[in-house]
Amino acid sequence: PKMKEDNCLHAALICLGMLYYSHAVTTEKLNHTRPSLHGHHEKGKEGQILHRSKRGWVWNQFFVIEEYTGPDPVLVGRLHSDIDSGDGNIKYILSGEGAGIIFVIDDKSGNIHATKTLDREERAQYTLTAQAVDRNTNRPLEPPSEFIVKVQDINDNPPEFLHENYHANVPERSNVGTSVIQVTASDADDPTYGNSAKLVYSILEGQPYFSVEAQTGIIRTALPNMDREAKEEYHVVIQAKDMGGHMGGLSGTTKVTITLTDVNDNPPKFPQSVYQMSVSEAAVPGEEVGRVKAKDPDIGENGLVAYSIIDGDGVDMFEITTDYETQEGVVKLKKLLDFETKKSYSLKVEAANVHIDPKFISNGPFKDTVTVKITVEDADEPPVFLKPSYIFEVQENAASGTVVGKVHAKDPDAANSAIRYSIDRHTDLERYFTINADDGNIKTIKALDREEIAWHNISVFAVEIHKQHQEAKVPVAIKVVDVNDNAPKFAAAYEAFVCENARSNQQFITISADDKDDSANGPRFIFSLPPEIIHNPNFTLRDNRDNTASVLVRREGFSRQKQDLYLLPIVISDGGLPPMSSTNTLTIRVCGCDSNGSLLSCNAEAYILNAGLSTGALIAILACIVILLVIVVLFVTLKRQKKEPLIVFEEEDVRENIITYDDEGGGEEDTEAFDIATLQNPDGINGFIPRKDIKPEYQYMPRPGLRPAPNSVDVDDFINTRIQEADNDPTAPPYDSIQIYGYEGRGSVAGSLSSLESATTDSDLDYDYLQNWGPRFKKLADLYGSKDTFDDDS
Repeated sequence: PKMKEDNCLHAALICLGMLYYSHAVTTEKLNHTRPSLHGHHEKGKEGQILHRSKRGWVWNQFFVIEEYTGPDPVLVGRLHSDIDSGDGNIKYILSGEGAGIIFVIDDKSGNIHATKTLDREERAQYTLTAQAVDRNTNRPLEPPSEFIVKVQDINDNPPEFLHENYHANVPERSNVGTSVIQVTASDADDPTYGNSAKLVYSILEGQPYFSVEAQTGIIRTALPNMDREAKEEYHVVIQAKDMGGHMGGLSGTTKVTITLTDVNDNPPKFPQSVYQMSVSEAAVPGEEVGRVKAKDPDIGENGLVAYSIIDGDGVDMFEITTDYETQEGVVKLKKLLDFETKKSYSLKVEAANVHIDPKFISNGPFKDTVTVKITVEDADEPPVFLKPSYIFEVQENAASGTVVGKVHAKDPDAANSAIRYSIDRHTDLERYFTINADDGNIKTIKALDREEIAWHNISVFAVEIHKQHQEAKVPVAIKVVDVNDNAPKFAAAYEAFVCENARSNQQFITISADDKDDSANGPRFIFSLPPEIIHNPNFTLRDNRDNTASVLVRREGFSRQKQDLYLLPIVISDGGLPPMSSTNTLTIRVCGCDSNGSLLSCNAEAYILNAGLSTGALIAILACIVILLVIVVLFVTLKRQKKEPLIVFEEEDVRENIITYDDEGGGEEDTEAFDIATLQNPDGINGFIPRKDIKPEYQYMPRPGLRPAPNSVDVDDFINTRIQEADNDPTAPPYDSIQIYGYEGRGSVAGSLSSLESATTDSDLDYDYLQNWGPRFKKLADLYGSKDTFDDDS
């Protein structure tokens, strides 16, 4: 039915267009003519030129319905010229936009057809140019004229929204009619023709919470007091329909997600009326005790809650802070607790919104209160000393066992356990003190010396007897009180000098004193001479009463030759109770001075050098002599030790270790062939052992009578001669390692194989017996026992 309806509509529109076109053409023919822009010039028979005005086109604006899908091409319109007599001599030509492709023209009748389906939304109109020409000569009969073919719109496009999904926010509790968002749809159809592009908006989903304005697409709230805490998000579907919303129009939809934003319309509320908490009395200030939380369904800054303590007996002992991440109130300890003093506290805590909206003040008050009860738990506390530190005094040199002072600690727990005391030995390494473990009395173990250690800083432990892990520690400072037990002495090792020409009562040195005791036991030193020398004729002493004293010369004229050194005893006393004194000796040397009193020489020996050597000089000379003698003895001893290893003694003759190898072999008695007596040094026999490592300074020439005859065959004489020459020639190297080869030995079963003493030739010898000597003599048997074979071969 719908297709039939659409085809009928198209046919009706085509008929209306053709009727409109026919009426326009007729009206144009009757009322409108347009002169030709190009005139025709013809010559008469008499040669006159005739001028004739040409009639113009008869035409109008053409229309064609879009989206026509009929079987035949759509007739757009017809072009006709006044000069067309219908005989076919005129040819119509069409050019311009879409000519020949979309629009075709019958060149005889001038009818224009559309060969393709047109879409107004793609192109709304086409501009074409028509021309009439002579069919035979193609000469233009009319000037070209433009005309427009408009595509007539039909409702073939549905409305479309700019976005497929929209998101909007609106505060909760908004009044009815509050604008939320505007949605806009567009229609591609022609808005100037008909109602194809006239849109109407309506709401499909989201009622009764929201509504939409039909003409503008503005979405508004439709219900009062919408609560975000009840429902926060809504999904709304909006429809846009063309044809003014009438039946048969096309439509489009979009989705709108609307979120209610929060406002502070809910006060905070505690879920319970009382909170129970507990804390140990051993807790330190700042430690967390517990947490409370007031619930506020609002979010963001509207849900922020601040906590405060507004009343209670624990206001001074506790405090509360706000944890903005968890929106909790954190109760913390402010001061130290004591279970034995107070066992519980009560607090009144208030939770209030930080930001309040005046529009909803009537929903208030935006705060709530709760009671917090805190119980203090007993803790096992260590002992506590009555004082944070102790200071005691004890006199130095006090007897062992003297009481120094007493420390006291107690157990703060309800059990009140007994306490035992001890000294930290790391603070009393020398063990000067001891403490009574039960009552805390500190005593000395040995005498103390203030001048060695003036203060002793020790630490004392207090431990519960039944709980050894609970202990306390307190510092104890012990001052050693000074006793006047040190006599004053010279402040330095004084050595005074006095001139030989010193004047009477002349001051030559000022002395002072030191005292190890405290200044209270020696505020002023008193200097004096001993009573036995108070009338000393040489020197006198003057106390300056400022802890110094001056030594003066009592007489004039001193001589170094008579006495160059004086020892003056001086008594120094302090002002302590009882006073202490000591006698110190001042050494005074007599020196030679010039007229101005400047020292020249203090050496007394310079005046007696002409009389003889002094004792010191004699001692020095003797010491030098002794040192020289010791050096000479050491030198001789070392020299003798170096020479001893170079002498060869008779009992250490190394030549006895020489092993002689006999080339020929001597049988079983081979070891008797070497006579060591022939190698003995004749000089060593007589007890004289010459040095063998020193080359003699003279050249020794052997005696001519000792050398044997050249043709001598007596080997024994030859060897003895060589031995005698070597023993008597100190220049013949090596001096002590001559090797002698003796005879072959006597009594050998094999006899001698040497030919040195043989008077016969090889041909007279018989070596056949070598064949019977075994494999060791096989080589000799082959060499000597096969004489005949060799002779035969030769």
